Amino acid sequence: MSLTAESHRVPLSDGNSIPLLGLGTYADPQKTPKGTCLESVKIAIDTGYRHIDGAFVYYNEHEVGQAIREKIAEGKIKREDIFYCGKLWNTCHPPELVRPTLEKTLKILQLDYVDLYIIELPMAFKPGEAIYPRDENGKIIYHETNLCATWEAMEACKDAGLAKSIGVSNFNRRQLEMILNKPGLKHKPVSNQVECHPYFTQPKLLEFCRQHDIVIVGYSPLGTSRDETWVNVSSPPLLEDPVLNAIGKKYNKTAAQVALRFSIQRGVVVIPKSFNPQRIRENFQIFDFSLTEKEMKEIEALNKNVRYVELLM
Repeated sequence: MSLTAESHRVPLSDGNSIPLLGLGTYADPQKTPKGTCLESVKIAIDTGYRHIDGAFVYYNEHEVGQAIREKIAEGKIKREDIFYCGKLWNTCHPPELVRPTLEKTLKILQLDYVDLYIIELPMAFKPGEAIYPRDENGKIIYHETNLCATWEAMEACKDAGLAKSIGVSNFNRRQLEMILNKPGLKHKPVSNQVECHPYFTQPKLLEFCRQHDIVIVGYSPLGTSRDETWVNVSSPPLLEDPVLNAIGKKYNKTAAQVALRFSIQRGVVVIPKSFNPQRIRENFQIFDFSLTEKEMKEIEALNKNVRYVELLM
């Protein structure tokens, strides 16, 4: 995978390409004021970001779509400049629900297509209105899933032009093989979005995906917030790491910038989530320096095989 320096993009196996750096827009609707995501996406586009990662379950796709449309109206960008990734949620795995779910996302975004549509998780929840369907004891109600049938419905969305590319998220090697070895496969997954950062470098999965021309998109590339409701807070904060900070000092960069640079030099696309204007701009300043082979090895050695996002459900 060669990095195209002029546009900082990585080619995808279907002929499309994905920007190496994107803005993550994950938000807790209870804690995020209205309009926060809208402003953040506009700042990101003005800064130079062209890749926006979103999802129906972040409850802010209407703001993402509005930001993109406003920037198009201003003449700052064209639609084809933007790479938007949307996600199929766990309650929508039955094949007959896949296209209507994507169409709903497109209606919310007010866009004609997404650049990448991915299966968010390999397990399914009971279909219905509830995002997290629970029984009377508060336990999640799961639903039997046939990933190959879901994938065929994803392929049909690509063929219909509703998604330029299709991929997966949080899939392990076995689940990827299930799709790659599917009889009559029309389109293989171009990407696998997983947690990936210096404390969780995913070397085996990265190697497997490289062999199959699947790009790894790393979420939580800077570790995560310390929100105990969904984060393993027993793990030390990544950005306090002395090695990352020492390397940062050498280049006059932050630990965050070093962590992001480490990932993109491995060919891993990164989607740091931030609604802080200064950090959005700071995270973009990673294309004007590069790490030496020795520094890359030092950072690789930090791997603790520790997930921050445990996906306990």
